[in-house]
Amino acid sequence: MTPLLVLATRNRHKVAELVRILDGVAVDVVSGLDLDLPDVEETGETFAENAMLKARAGFAATGLACLADDSGIVVDALGGAPGVRSARYAGAHGDDDANLALLVERMAGVPDRAARFVCAAALAGPGVEHVEEGTLEGVLASEPRGRGGFGYDPILVPHGEERTCAELAPEEKDAISHRGEAFRAIRPWIARLVAR
Repeated sequence: MTPLLVLATRNRHKVAELVRILDGVAVDVVSGLDLDLPDVEETGETFAENAMLKARAGFAATGLACLADDSGIVVDALGGAPGVRSARYAGAHGDDDANLALLVERMAGVPDRAARFVCAAALAGPGVEHVEEGTLEGVLASEPRGRGGFGYDPILVPHGEERTCAELAPEEKDAISHRGEAFRAIRPWIARLVAR
């Protein structure tokens, strides 16, 4: 029987990304979409702290190894905001359109466009707690572009690119993304844990 790995998210886009990135690891992913996982208050001051809070809660609720991530966009001209508050920047949690619109509004006319996506991936399981982080450096476009991706993808243009993350094919984005980097780094930990 293939081991189960819980992905502590209800975000379908993250589930799809993780399944693509974990291709080749002998594990079946079950997500918060399929389980009644508890809502976890993200009280951490860092992406790593919030990711581990969610991973621990998922492991405690199911008894299965649990992978969680916390990710967002960090904008230099805004002093690092939205940062760990990225998912609820405009108020309601997970309102991508409102969050994106608020960021565009706050950055209107601002010359310093440097920004980065940050992701912390946390794994919690029997005798294991581990976090890996990934970043994707870039600049903010003046207006959202592209129909792919989710969240702030339509506004970040990765260094070396002219397209936003939302204009990249899923495989292109996975190859360079903050989430791809963090999930690939934690893959060996997942493989070791489920092989026990």
